[in-house]
Amino acid sequence: MRLDKYLSQATGLSRKDIKRLLHKDLASVNGVVTRDASLKISDDDNVVFQDSDIAAPRPRYFMMNKPYGYVCSSDDPTNATVMGLLIDEPRPNDLHLAGRLDLDTTGLLLITDDGQWSHKLTSPKHKQGKRYLLETADPIPESAVEQFAQGVQLLNEKHLTKPAELEILGVDEALLTLTEGRYHQVKRMFAAIGNKVIKLHRDRISHIVLDESLAPGEYRELTEEEIHISK
Repeated sequence: MRLDKYLSQATGLSRKDIKRLLHKDLASVNGVVTRDASLKISDDDNVVFQDSDIAAPRPRYFMMNKPYGYVCSSDDPTNATVMGLLIDEPRPNDLHLAGRLDLDTTGLLLITDDGQWSHKLTSPKHKQGKRYLLETADPIPESAVEQFAQGVQLLNEKHLTKPAELEILGVDEALLTLTEGRYHQVKRMFAAIGNKVIKLHRDRISHIVLDESLAPGEYRELTEEEIHISK
């Protein structure tokens, strides 16, 4: 990693500011003062900046309890955004969502700056399950369990949905686990069997379960165990 990027990620300063400070001889690598912003830095290098040892920047991983009415975007002219809830984090623009939720859907969001990690969670080929608690307008027939397990034909789609696990909890309540993420998929699957989802909440992605202690809009860092994704 370039020195300017390394220091920017570790300190929260812009790369422009880092380059300006480098020319004031405020950085050294392995005991040698340097002004070279493009100098390649490894995890074994000892970096000192402004008289402080600088630890290697590490990827960030958060879970958030998404509130109702928030859009999964960094900028929206009409609605509040979930990324706006991260304004106290350094370099919020470096963070992205590992899977989005609709405006009227609540629950588990995963946020990171590790692109490979989020790809493992969101790519259908990795078959990481996403579980939703839902409520429907009409009773859910027992036949829906087998229909969803076999795959459902969505409107304007060429292929059936991948097998999904439906667990009926009550007359109009269920848990649905998907391994893909088509546009408005949960709502469209129920529409395909003549029903309507009126409430939707995601509580799990892969092995990561939403922390019940998080109020809507709150977030926390993931634990090492939560970060680990089985291949």
